[in-house]
Amino acid sequence: MMQRLAWLTLAGALWIAPAMAQTGFTPRDESPEEFAAGAGRDETFYACTACHGFRLVAQQGMTRARWEDSLNLMVRSHNMPPLDGKDRETVLNYLEAAYPPRAPTGRRGWQNPFAK
Repeated sequence: MMQRLAWLTLAGALWIAPAMAQTGFTPRDESPEEFAAGAGRDETFYACTACHGFRLVAQQGMTRARWEDSLNLMVRSHNMPPLDGKDRETVLNYLEAAYPPRAPTGRRGWQNPFAK
């Protein structure tokens, strides 16, 4: 009985170890200068890279309303500290100007390279 309990304990520890190892975030070496210049770039960069790389942000391309929804989601669901009025405005102004929605490419999903 004790041996079985020891094996179950070991198996449980091995099962949760990878999840525990992923709790620390180490951002890749990025700097604000790598991204679109504009008022609020540094503030936005440092607000976002507290939790994830900034390339994730730069890939998005959204409207101001969607950027605002994204900030609200991160505060509500991911424990992002809320930005005060002036800081929030600075971040939203930068995101709206630097990463607006992109025009659709007209291609959707996987495209067969041999079909013309």
